[in-house]
Amino acid sequence: MNNVTPFLTFNHQAEAAMLYYTSVFKKSKVLGMTRYGKGSPAPEGSVMTARFELNGTEFTALNAGPMFEFTPAVSFVVYCDNQAEVDHYWDKLGAGGKTMACGWLTDQFGVAWQITPRRLIELISDPDAAKAARVMQAMMTMIKIDISAIEQAAAAE
Repeated sequence: MNNVTPFLTFNHQAEAAMLYYTSVFKKSKVLGMTRYGKGSPAPEGSVMTARFELNGTEFTALNAGPMFEFTPAVSFVVYCDNQAEVDHYWDKLGAGGKTMACGWLTDQFGVAWQITPRRLIELISDPDAAKAARVMQAMMTMIKIDISAIEQAAAAE
């Protein structure tokens, strides 16, 4: 078991979220579920927690009622090695959700994700401050990150 595990609180969608996320991430698995018992605050037999793993990170989802809501103040970064990965995660996690600027989106459950090419991190960390600034400026105009466009911005003089 991980020492630190993201814990996501849903109204009643913990199982659906777990099944969805494990279908999106190639290296994922369902780890288990617990159910509410007799006399609990939810219907007996309904899912209480769902445990799953995405790319080596364990998550726990809890069904606890509508008083909890997700905000973009907490998000999960998905680092991508190429545009095909960016497109995959953007399309899958964004389905039924909302897109935001600079590679951010919220999924159908309201959870915020940042779909981030590793190349973007390399380029905005470049020791050439002018190059890094051009890349940052290009990224600020994007919704989904386009690797070829940020590379063009880096190469511009």
